[in-house]
Amino acid sequence: MRVLLTVATLSGAISGSAALLPVVASDFLAVDGAEPLDPLDLVVEPQVSELQATLSPLEVKQVDAPPAAELPKPKLKVVPEVVKVITGEASWYGPGFYGNRTANGEVYQPGTMTAAHRTLPFGTKVRVTNLWNGRSAVIRINDRGPFVYHRVIDLGHGAASDLGLTASGIAQVKLEVLR
Repeated sequence: MRVLLTVATLSGAISGSAALLPVVASDFLAVDGAEPLDPLDLVVEPQVSELQATLSPLEVKQVDAPPAAELPKPKLKVVPEVVKVITGEASWYGPGFYGNRTANGEVYQPGTMTAAHRTLPFGTKVRVTNLWNGRSAVIRINDRGPFVYHRVIDLGHGAASDLGLTASGIAQVKLEVLR
């Protein structure tokens, strides 16, 4: 009976369908104690089905192998390419303009991560870095401005608060136009 439990234990451990039980060296001795059992003899060989026996080796290979499925391409996080870098002064606009339409027709709302630029196309993504505190954010251009000569960008309320320039009103920034 002890040998049968060992066989069941080993086959369950090999197939992974049963819980693992502790096995000791004495479990591999024959019942009469004369000859030890070889654990490899306990492994069950795979059986050939009747269908596989009647097929040629090439056809058997096709039956055994599952169809090769195309693996989906791994999703890589692509770092956007920087097309152009501009440095200068930034300002922000907010409460007086909430509810108005921007130059591209969107309604300006508080907390938006948008900005106004004189020449960049609408929808352009720009990484803006506040050079005074090192904070940066990616912002979408959806408006025209600023209308003050030496400023390079006019940030929406959400962008300005993320960059930490709502209190000062202005800051030196670096713009990285992304593709």
